[in-house]
Amino acid sequence: MKRVSFAEFGGPEVLRLVDAEEPHAGPGQVRIAVRAAGVNPVDWRIREGQFGPVDLPAGVGLDAAGVVDEVGEGVDGIAVGDAVFGEGSSTYAEFAVLTAWARMPKGLTFEEAAGYPSVVETALRILREVGVESGQTLLVHGAAGGVGSAVLQIARERGIKVIGTAGAANQDYLRELGALATTYGEGWVERVRQLGSVDAALDLAGSGVLRELVELTGDARKVLTIADRGAEEAGVRFSGVAGSVPDALAEAACLISQGKLHIPVEKSYALADAAAAHADSQAGHTRGRRVILV
Repeated sequence: MKRVSFAEFGGPEVLRLVDAEEPHAGPGQVRIAVRAAGVNPVDWRIREGQFGPVDLPAGVGLDAAGVVDEVGEGVDGIAVGDAVFGEGSSTYAEFAVLTAWARMPKGLTFEEAAGYPSVVETALRILREVGVESGQTLLVHGAAGGVGSAVLQIARERGIKVIGTAGAANQDYLRELGALATTYGEGWVERVRQLGSVDAALDLAGSGVLRELVELTGDARKVLTIADRGAEEAGVRFSGVAGSVPDALAEAACLISQGKLHIPVEKSYALADAAAAHADSQAGHTRGRRVILV
């Protein structure tokens, strides 16, 4: 089979489309014929070597959607031929093993479904960890990407007022998701203040704004980041350990089915163009999700 791999840490140019042995489903796992794979910032951070030891050469990708073609021992409620989306490893490939999955909601394409697993798990986790409640106001810095898109919609569904920052081109998009929108850049703190007081804040961009977020909330305990490794220095929590992915997928499927959650696919790439997908993801300014079609 074909899969995207890297044999050394580095930039997008280290990614190669190679021939590899097919993986097989172990106990508690399923294997899918991949139709689409989600592109997440964690993918290129692993490729750069930011997350510790990795056995090289290594595959790329965590999220995928496809058709089950192997069911591991002990797996119930799913069968060969079922369409699923979920999380596993080395998903930029023709076949991948998933460790968590859910049936795809009706009406969702593989391309759309591949963009949900990690971002929805992250969104649900950080909303829980930051402790924001109905009736309060949440500031989301860097709100137009996949995680931000999910956070805005889930927060609004829970009765939380949301202020989102993004580039000028994404202001209308944030408003469509129910947020009060403003641009980042010079003067952004004052622009946020003009939109209202802030009870809690999430940093999704990692652009060095943690001290300003603490200033806006008045309490470092009410600020959380998923992208800034300087969190400890600013007295802010860093969230990087996933919670229950199966629970998150089940909630995502429910919200999608009810029409309460939709994350658009900004751009799709061929498997051979994974390097371009990573370069675009690292450049930022994403609206929604990027996915690789297999």
